[in-house]
Order: sequence, then structure tokens, then C-alpha cells
Amino acid sequence: MDYQLHGKNAIVVASSKGLGKAIAAELLKEGANVLIVSRDENKLAAVQSELSELGEGRIIYSQADVRNYEEIKEMVEKAASEFGGIDILVNNAGGPPAGSFEQMTDNEWQNSFELNLLSYIRTIRECLPYLKERGGKIINIASSSIKEPIPGLILSNTFRTAIVGLSKTLAEEFAPNGIIINTVAPGRIATDRVRHLDEVNAEKKGISVEEVEKNVKSNIPLGRYGEPEEFARVVTFLVSDANTYMTGSAFLVDGGMIKSI
Repeated sequence: MDYQLHGKNAIVVASSKGLGKAIAAELLKEGANVLIVSRDENKLAAVQSELSELGEGRIIYSQADVRNYEEIKEMVEKAASEFGGIDILVNNAGGPPAGSFEQMTDNEWQNSFELNLLSYIRTIRECLPYLKERGGKIINIASSSIKEPIPGLILSNTFRTAIVGLSKTLAEEFAPNGIIINTVAPGRIATDRVRHLDEVNAEKKGISVEEVEKNVKSNIPLGRYGEPEEFARVVTFLVSDANTYMTGSAFLVDGGMIKSI
């Protein structure tokens, strides 16, 4: 299927690995130009080299800590300047630390707010003038915790849910400008983040990581963890010209793990 992304310009945040990298790769395959973003310049350079031959689009990078507003401004300005505009924004950020309410300090709450919610708000704000020109697409990546809180992840449960409220509100505000915005929530996708969470649970329960994985998979109807590429294909569809009428929605990519309607 031709998603008509050839020549479109995208920013994919937190894209030196995991879900962000997979999304960048899929967009490049479809002919889009992609700016990848991370705090680690060495990883960005390696990913740029790795993905550069995937399609006809250009891949460039911006080293940025999205908790820093000035660095967000710089990355958006770079994409707009290098590509001549912005059509697609994929907001993404690393997950906050695991732990219970009583374990979390004010500093951890503040850091998670800045990374997992405020960075999304700021990046949308900076991209908005460009997206208005083109009737662009925004994807805010969250977590399956938007439907079912995950034990031991109080920070994620709080701020990922806020992302849904943000997306739903902005979908109505931005609709007159032709901007489409949706939330996409991964379940158990085989990334470093999920591996880390499995390791934390294994240590907490005194069992092996393999046993944790087996227990989790037993609660997933498809019986396995998803692959980053599977998640990325959903995002690619939602930011493409194939999606012209779905906005303000939250989509789970979880193999059927979440049982709520």
C-alpha cells in the first residue's frame, strides 16, 4: 500500500533505539524525510548511518534533551530549516523509573513530568506553526497503562494517562487547521525498556527473567511480545494520507493483553 509519505517531513523523538528507531525506519521506507532525536550523539550518528539507505528520504539528527526547552526549539528549527517544513511529529520519551508511590521523591516526580508530559507539550507548541501550514499529523506515544494501570509504575501510570487527555483536547482544538492527533499505546513490545521492567520484576519476585516473560506471555492472547516494527507500522498508517478521519483516539498495540473495552 502506498501511504503517500514520499517527501513528507517528520520529527521522531527518542529515536536512537527501540520504538522511536523502528518508527523512523518505517517512515524512511515510505520515502519520508526524518529527523531523529536523542541525548546520545554517538547513537544518533550510528542510527543515521544504519538507516540512510532505507528509502529515498533524508535522515538527519539533532542531539537534544527534551527536558530542555531551548534544545527542543533548536531541534524543531533544524527540521524546518533542513526539510523546508514539518508534516509529522512523533512524540516519544523514555519510561520513568519503576517504584511505588512511597518510594518516589519530588525530584523523580518533577523529572518524569518534564520528560514524559511537558516535553510533549513543548514540542507540539514549537511544531504547531509548521503543522498548521500543512494540516499535519501528531502521534503521542504512551503506554498500555492508559487503559489499565501497571503495578509498580506510578509515574508512568500518571503521566501516560495525562497524554491521552492532552491528545483528546488538542484533537478538537486543532481540527479546524486540518491537524490530526492520536495516542498510540504499546503493550509488551520487545524493547530495552520492557526487558528492564522484566528484570526489575524478576528481582522483586525472586524469580528468573525468563519466568517473568513466560508469565506475562500467558496473559497475552497472541502469546508473545510484539516487535518494534509491528508497532511502527501502526504509527506509520496513522500519520499517512491513508488516515484522514481518525483523530483524538487512543490505539492499543498490545496483542490483546488489555481486557478492558
